[in-house]
Amino acid sequence: MDYYTLVLGFTFVLSYLYVIAKICGRGSKKLPPGPSPWPIIGNLHLLGENPHVSLANLAKIYGPIMSLKLGQITTVVISSSTIAKKVLKNQDQAFSTSRFVPDATHAHNHYQFSVVWLPVCPQWRTLRRILNTNLFSSNRLDANQHLRSQKVKELIAYCDKCSQEGKALDVGQVAFKTSLNLLSNTLFSKNLADPFSDSKVELKEVIWKIMVEIGKPNLVDYFPILEKIDLQRVRHRTIIYVGKLFKLFEDLINERLEEKRRGSNKKSDVLETLLNICEENSEEIDHNHIKSMFLDLFGAATDTTTSTVEWAMAEILKQPEIMKKVQAELEEIIGKRKLIEEVDVSRLSYLQCIIKETLRMHPPAPLLIPRRVDQDIELCDYIIPSGSQVLINVWAIGRDSTLWENPLVFKPERFWNSSFDMRGQDFELIPFGAGRRICPGYPLALRMVPVMLGSLLNSFNWTLEAGFAPKDLDMEEKFGLTLAKAHPLRAIPSPL
Repeated sequence: MDYYTLVLGFTFVLSYLYVIAKICGRGSKKLPPGPSPWPIIGNLHLLGENPHVSLANLAKIYGPIMSLKLGQITTVVISSSTIAKKVLKNQDQAFSTSRFVPDATHAHNHYQFSVVWLPVCPQWRTLRRILNTNLFSSNRLDANQHLRSQKVKELIAYCDKCSQEGKALDVGQVAFKTSLNLLSNTLFSKNLADPFSDSKVELKEVIWKIMVEIGKPNLVDYFPILEKIDLQRVRHRTIIYVGKLFKLFEDLINERLEEKRRGSNKKSDVLETLLNICEENSEEIDHNHIKSMFLDLFGAATDTTTSTVEWAMAEILKQPEIMKKVQAELEEIIGKRKLIEEVDVSRLSYLQCIIKETLRMHPPAPLLIPRRVDQDIELCDYIIPSGSQVLINVWAIGRDSTLWENPLVFKPERFWNSSFDMRGQDFELIPFGAGRRICPGYPLALRMVPVMLGSLLNSFNWTLEAGFAPKDLDMEEKFGLTLAKAHPLRAIPSPL
């Protein structure tokens, strides 16, 4: 055997051993633990009607990081604040690049133009910048404070009318109309709901149905081969619901363009700003981006604010002593029957505790928005394979008994002397997510919810309809992309 043959053979053997060593080394870093999958369906049968609850129960068996096979899709579920911090902060760049895009978002190609579903890319950065600058910056929020104040006054006026008539009202419905008109005035300079008449109820239903269709388990998402079949008709229904909203937005856009052509007085709302950006640089955004942005905002701003206020009121009505305590604080600091201003919120410690406790127990998006990894990622000595879906179960984190004493008890006092913040820095409480994918609308929510809730509590006493005792109040959840109360809360306001 000559020298060159020996060298070549030796090199081949070393290369072979190196590859084997890499494969073996990689194999030792396996998937996180999880339930054994069934043939074909994997673990889909374990999700149930409330996946956030089912996954929380499974995490008690398999641990705070676990993997499931949902059809063809590997899904990794994080159920602890410590590992959530690794995903959303320490390794945020690796885990935030892409979304796991539900098939329902293909309705009207929404996913291609939405800041929620786009991957991190130049287009996503542009849309995020536009949102932060024109809607959620401190300066813009301060400039629109008068709108929020006016809508809360309208809410209290309607409740006062119900109080005089001894009439029960749907708390979620009136909170929705308040949020809807606030947002529509910010975006379009007009109400989309006739304040507190029975009109426009359909709009709330349409928005909720979109959230349900996008959020619920869909076989197409786990078996891409079924995409053209749309077996559960999820995409079909979503096309109808999204189409209704897009038709509304298209009409509003055309109405504004006609006003601009006639030379009508310019408005200083978000629609005007977006249309100006379109005219100046059509490559940045077009009408498809605008409609998808409005859809994202209507889902995030109205549905989540509504559910938070409704859950908070339900928990307070279930424990009347909490209502007495927060009303005493409001009377001392604000004065009885006075509306809450945004500048007052920082002085209302107990009211803030109630909101934190509500978001701990009833986070608006219990699994946040699903993420997808584009390459193999090492996490806690496991390998998360490329293409996996990653879910953060903030509902489970909020009820983790290692973090919270008596986690199933609604107890605002637990936040009395804590420094927990909800802006994505304290991972025990991340209702809006964290990192670069944190919900861009959280600054508005943190202004609107305490003012609305505090004004309701400082203006009226609240009781359940006749025949319902506080201890019997139904607290069943209805799962979607957001977490709603399964049965609407109806309560009667009476003078303080």
